[in-house]
Amino acid sequence: MRKRILALLAALGATTIYGLNHTVAKGIMPEHLSPFAFIFLRVIGGFVFFWAATWFAPKERIERADFKNIFLAAVFGACINMLSFFSGLELSTPINSALIVTTTPITTLVLSVIFLKEEVTKLKTSGIALGFLGALSLILLGQEVRSDAPNPTLGNALIMLNSISYSIYLIIVRNLMQKYNAFTILKWIFTFSLLLNTPITLNDFMAIDWPGIPLWGYGTIAFVVIGVTCMTFLLNAYAMSELKASTIGVFSYVQPVIAIVFAVIAGKDRFTATKIAAATLVFTGVFMATRKKAKPKEVS
Repeated sequence: MRKRILALLAALGATTIYGLNHTVAKGIMPEHLSPFAFIFLRVIGGFVFFWAATWFAPKERIERADFKNIFLAAVFGACINMLSFFSGLELSTPINSALIVTTTPITTLVLSVIFLKEEVTKLKTSGIALGFLGALSLILLGQEVRSDAPNPTLGNALIMLNSISYSIYLIIVRNLMQKYNAFTILKWIFTFSLLLNTPITLNDFMAIDWPGIPLWGYGTIAFVVIGVTCMTFLLNAYAMSELKASTIGVFSYVQPVIAIVFAVIAGKDRFTATKIAAATLVFTGVFMATRKKAKPKEVS
């Protein structure tokens, strides 16, 4: 039980960082940093961090057959996922992007049932439906037009692609995390990610005007590289070692709530009765979908 609680807290911590990222990362794009330049910084940061961390982790050898799945995890979790999200965030709004990730639990659940043969209980199905209803009410009733979203349709489509790609990553990487130490898997994921992303993102990175970035911009870069990249992958890795993929995916429902609350505090949005009601539905749905069925007591 204690391990499950820690895993749930890890998943919540990663989701909180992701929720803040919707507003924080957009604040520096595209004036000081392009989406692709941001991705290069994330990938190189993750590569250095996880290879350095393996010095303090148990030494393991990866079976040759598992490198195929590690490569696929890099494609969907540290390439398509990253590129589509940051490109979409530049074109859309923080709140839109946070709301669209609610498709992640749905696609993760479907993929988990198909490939992992996970059991879908009535309670979990009801929780996912309730959380989706809360997120949908935010999308339909709480959406506001923003001047810094030049192409929200394309941006939303890219963020949807990010959500689908991340769902596939969760399915692929879960078994790997249960078989190997998280640092071992993540150092190879970011190795493949660096190889995949460099040809796409290096030119944008080389074009960064470093002296022109304000001091707060460097803080944003540090938050994204250390928090959004390294810490979230690490927290999710631990969560995936203890929880089902569909359970972790459900935590994406919390992102819209965190993103909206942070936007209100930062003066980027305002709280309404609709958003409060929707947030209540989201949190109730997460509770129902992550609750385990009580085991019947043995009669002695």
